Amino acid sequence: MPLIHIIYMSTAHQTCSDADLKAILDSSARQNAENGITGMLLYTDGCFIQVLEGEATAVEETYARVARDGRHYGLIELERGEIAERSFANWSMGFKQIAAEEIRRHPNFAPFFECGFTPESIGAHRGLAFDLLLVFARNQ
Repeated sequence: MPLIHIIYMSTAHQTCSDADLKAILDSSARQNAENGITGMLLYTDGCFIQVLEGEATAVEETYARVARDGRHYGLIELERGEIAERSFANWSMGFKQIAAEEIRRHPNFAPFFECGFTPESIGAHRGLAFDLLLVFARNQ
């Protein structure tokens, strides 16, 4: 069965506390491990950006569950496609909470975030979301 990944962004209904984020991560890590899903989640400025990777059926089912989650809105799919191998194989759910300034200071990403961390700023540049997730995953 082919491997795929889906990368999306969404906005939290309210600012997430550390306890809120821990609850999201604990639940996601458990469910992802059960379903053979790996990935990475970034949270900044009230926005989530996440990559889910694994077998197509499992990723599609997980993404559908994420889409129904009432803790966020405005889900925008940035990228979807087959992958030759997993890029986040070490994590059922890697996570990094980052300050917007940290992204803006990063030389590879700063030009894309002059107007804020938005789906438009990321989605307009093919591969930017994946690169962003990968850089912060490697620095964990």
